[in-house]
Parts: sequence; C-alpha cells; structure tokens
Amino acid sequence: MSTPDSATGPAVDEPDPPSEDRLTSLSTTAARQLATTTKSEPQMQAISSRWLLRMLPWVDVKGGTYRVNRRLQLRVGRGRVQFEQNGADDIRVIPQTLTELPTLRGYSDTEVLKEIATRFRVREIRAGQVLVEAGQPVTEAYLVVHGRFTRFTEGKYGEEEIVGVVTDGAQMGDEAIGQPDPLWLSSVRAETSGVVLALPWSVVTEFTERVPSLAAHLEAYARRQSLPMNRKGEADVPVQAGHVGEPTINGGYVDYELAPREYELSLTQTVLRVHTRVADLYNNPMDQTEQQLRLTIEEIRERQEWELVNNREFGLLHNADHAQRVSTFTGPPTPDDMDELLAMRRKTKLFLAHPKAIAAFFRQCNRRGLVPGTASVEGHEIPAWRGVPIFPCNKIPVSPQHTSSIIALRTGEGDQGAIGLYQTGIPEEYQPGLNVRFMGIDTNSIIRYLVTAYYSMAILVPDAVGILENAQIGRTAE
Repeated sequence: MSTPDSATGPAVDEPDPPSEDRLTSLSTTAARQLATTTKSEPQMQAISSRWLLRMLPWVDVKGGTYRVNRRLQLRVGRGRVQFEQNGADDIRVIPQTLTELPTLRGYSDTEVLKEIATRFRVREIRAGQVLVEAGQPVTEAYLVVHGRFTRFTEGKYGEEEIVGVVTDGAQMGDEAIGQPDPLWLSSVRAETSGVVLALPWSVVTEFTERVPSLAAHLEAYARRQSLPMNRKGEADVPVQAGHVGEPTINGGYVDYELAPREYELSLTQTVLRVHTRVADLYNNPMDQTEQQLRLTIEEIRERQEWELVNNREFGLLHNADHAQRVSTFTGPPTPDDMDELLAMRRKTKLFLAHPKAIAAFFRQCNRRGLVPGTASVEGHEIPAWRGVPIFPCNKIPVSPQHTSSIIALRTGEGDQGAIGLYQTGIPEEYQPGLNVRFMGIDTNSIIRYLVTAYYSMAILVPDAVGILENAQIGRTAE
C-alpha cells in the first residue's frame, strides 16, 4: 500500500502484516505431525493409599483356612438387636436378633422368641428425660431403637460421673436376669429425643415360669456366670501368691474353646479381556496387556481393602466385639473419645478413620488449642494421637446422617492382634496372594485372563479391635 509522505513527497510501500492463512514458516500444528509425543501411563483416580493393606501383618495360610484357638470364654459377649418399622408407632424387634442378648445367646426356640418380641411396647423418650435411676429396682428391660442415652452415677465427691453412652440397637436391663433383687447400677438420661422398646420384668418372670426350655436356658446362663473367671471372662486358673510355709497349692488347667472360629480365605476376581489385535500391534512404547493388568490389579486391591473393612463375615466393622465399641460423648470425635478408645486395649498400633472424620477430630483439637503430633511411617509424616498414627481410610463408610467410625487396631500374631491372611505360592502367582491365569482365546479373537486375589482377616482376641462409633463429621456452627 502506498501513502503520501508530506515530509519527503514521494509515496512509500509498506508490507502488509502476516495473516493466519499466509504464514512465513511451518505451523506448530503441521510440525506436530512429525513429532513424537511423550506419554504418561494410564492414570486412575480411584487409587488410594490403602494403609490397611500396608500395615497389616500378613500370615501365609497354606491350607486355605486359619483357626483361632482361644481359652474357654464363660462371659458371653453382647451383640445388638435389630428392628423393623412400618410407621411411627409400629416398631418391632426382629425376633431372631434377640439371641444377641447375652442371656438369650444360643437359644433356638424361634416360636418363644417371636412371642417375647410381641410383648415389647414402644415408648418415646424426650431429650433430658431420666429413664432409670441408680439404686432403683429393675422393673423393665429396654431396647434402644434410636437416640443417645448417657449412663451416669454419683462420683465420690458428689459430682456427676459419666460411665458410658448407649445408642441404637443396645440393651439395658437384661443383665439383671438371674439376680434375686436386681437394681440399676447407674442412672440413664436421654441426651436426645429417642424411642425405646420396653419389656416389663413381670413378663420375663411369666415366660420363665411357663416355658421350661427358656427357664433351663436362663438357669444355665446364671450357672456359667457364677463360675470362677478372670477379668476378661475366661475360665479361671487357680493360682496363689504371697503365701509362706508349706500350704497346699491348688491345681487346675487352662480350658479351651471346643468350637474355635475358622477363617477361610475369601477372594476377589475378574476376567480381563484384551483383543489380540491390540495385544499384537499397539505395544510401543507401552505394553497394552501390562497396562490393562496393572489397572485391573489396582481395582482388585481397592476392593480387597473395602472387604477387610466392610465384609460381614470377617470385616473389621462387623466383627469387632460389641464390648469394644464406644460411642462419642458429644457427637464429634474429641480427644476424650480417642483416649477412651485407647484405654480399651494395650499396644494400639494404629487408628483408621475416614479423611472427613480425621478433619472433624482436628477441628475439636483446634477448639481446645491442642496440636496433634505426627509419626514417621515408611518415610511419610502421619498425624498421630498419643503417638499412635491416624491413617486415612476412605473405605470406612459415612452414613446418611453424616456420621462415621474410627477403628483402633493392635496387630500381629505375637501381640494377639489383627492379622491379614493370604496364601503364597499359588499357581501362576503374579503378586503374593494374587494370580493371573490364561483362559484362552475365543472365536472373537479376545484373550481372557482370570485375575484373582485370595485374602481374609482374623481377630485373634476381642480387644485387638475397637471402634469409636457415631462420630459426627459435619461442621457445626461456632
């Protein structure tokens, strides 16, 4: 384009600026056609740290079954009953779950259980109401449908001393069976509104007089409870200490359970399919079959950890002894609650908690001006409480009510703790306890591999695992 120049007179030609369709050099888009890209391996968002799998001591189970032998237990553990609800006032206990009561453990007459279940009456409790008072006669037994109840007594100096928290599925009063004049050992107050099922004590007396099988069962239970036992409820061994002279030393023996629990290895499986054309041609720079197998195994390991936490047969949440379960005092997990959980066992090795539960615990520490410590584990700085590391585990569920659980573990065979079970040396083993077996090529040219992981978990003694339940994880208003 020519423009006049008033200073020089003649016109000067200036080049037009380059446009997108008139480049003077090779474009990057075209250049990339000749370039080699640097690729990452396939990524997987669902991979977690899986600390439970890493921290459990794993025991090689050559026979596929692990038997846990224990001393004879005389004190029967306490379970939790379950309910069915068809309306606000139509709440019933499921009869078969009444055998979770220590007094009815092992009782098999379902017709009697059904009749007992019909005699419970629904009772709504308001917040702040005192349900029973310490020292008063036991006139009713209670099953908690829902709500939070605090057990408390009068302390040595007249102050109120909280001795426990009772929540959904728990029982109160059944421990008085077999006592001539049963009295409440502690008072019970409702911290929230709730619903209980009440059974008059006169109904219990009526059933024992009318049903011989029930009377015999309760008599056998009371007789077992009168036998000598140690503080853990195991059959006692007579020992003497501090004696002088030549007294006669009592003799005895250590009795064993006649039906010890056996854990069979469970499994997680899948069939990996890869087309022969993919396996043959598309292997540079990364082997397609290897990458498919790597991500498949990651998914299997994630499911394996989920099973170790949630499986009803051997998972931690369903197999922890109910005497080793405590509920939070105020809702959120506090340092006091964590101390209570620690006090229930020796040599706690680790805590497991959902990341949101860990955050809720830290908020309670912040409110008190406390700074939790850390523990060095495999080169990682892990948050800790009282020196016990708190590992995140997203396999612990969060309820619709925004509550979760915190698990405390003692691990290892030497410490009578929790152990993982697997078998090594299995055919076509790819990793310890995991094998990949070729299943052939079908008529569609699909190669199939059976990928299997074998595992289970055993709790050697009940106090190896403890659970802090009903921990609220939502943020509360200041």
